[in-house]
Amino acid sequence: MEELKKRYAQLNEREQKMLLLGGAFLIIAIVYFLVYAPLQTSVTQGRTAVVKQQELLTWVSQNSNKAIQLKQSSGNKSNFQGSLTQAVNQTANRFKVQVTRMQPNGDELQVTVDSVVFNDMLSWLQAIENMGITILEADFAETSTAGTVKVRRLKLAKG
Repeated sequence: MEELKKRYAQLNEREQKMLLLGGAFLIIAIVYFLVYAPLQTSVTQGRTAVVKQQELLTWVSQNSNKAIQLKQSSGNKSNFQGSLTQAVNQTANRFKVQVTRMQPNGDELQVTVDSVVFNDMLSWLQAIENMGITILEADFAETSTAGTVKVRRLKLAKG
């Protein structure tokens, strides 16, 4: 450190000013590129995520009425007679639902769907309930595509 002070003292006044200005510029550049720019990028990404979540909330709020109607209409179902697997396959094809996996378990059937348009899924579930099939459990997750959901587990039983 002492040697640096000696070398600095040996410089003329103009070189000392240039060295100080260069050091100040270097410190400002380091602060900008290591602190401010990454912080600004994070803030921008956070704002974008908030906007996307607000859009999703608006969409779900607008479409929640369909879910309420499905729940209310479940009282007028008939008793289902036949194969759950066959009924699920027929209705899924009709409502453009691609069933990924079906696992029968006695009088129950567990169904998995990778990605389905939310409105198509609601129509499909309504058709299933109108047939007299009971929805015992349902586990849904959002997907990266707006308006679609993933059905992790849908447990159905004969009414």
